Amino acid sequence: MDERRSVMTPHLKYLKYLLRHKWYVFVAGCRTKAPLWRLIIHDWSKFLLSEWNPYVDYFYRDNTGEGSAAIMKYGLAEMAPYGFFTEDRFNIAWNLHQKRNRHHWQFWVLTQDCGGRFPLPIPDSYIREMVADWAGAGRAITGKWEVCKWYAKHKHDIVLRMEVRECVELYLEHYFGPIPVIHGTTENVGELVNG
Repeated sequence: MDERRSVMTPHLKYLKYLLRHKWYVFVAGCRTKAPLWRLIIHDWSKFLLSEWNPYVDYFYRDNTGEGSAAIMKYGLAEMAPYGFFTEDRFNIAWNLHQKRNRHHWQFWVLTQDCGGRFPLPIPDSYIREMVADWAGAGRAITGKWEVCKWYAKHKHDIVLRMEVRECVELYLEHYFGPIPVIHGTTENVGELVNG
């Protein structure tokens, strides 16, 4: 019984988080006026095994012995094939999630053959869901509505067209409050493209 419980506990913890996240996204989405259907199906792909298991393993299991296991099996941890480590599997799942779900800004960034990144226009319904997702994720993790503070800290890493960024910031300020100005950062300036 204890073995089954130890196997199931990480899955139940992740399910609890995921449902809490979906609830807060729904609440935030009602504020941002995101389409109801988008809020109902929000993050549906996280229930697929290709995302579920890597997320459970990454966030809810102890993976500290992976390096030793790789050394035992391959002689050197660096010799382990890609996908052996939990972080590799999570990165694949996170990339799949971004490409399956249009409320992620990464879905709308074209990586060009030359290596450049070109942000595409994002329809309004997905912008509203994206803002709700950021707010709901923060609330599910910290218990607070701190999306404007989070955005101020991360906006330089988010690749958006200028008109999309203006819309995002309008929704953030209208529905969640002012975006604080962070002084003294040396972060790279986010890529902006005029439409």
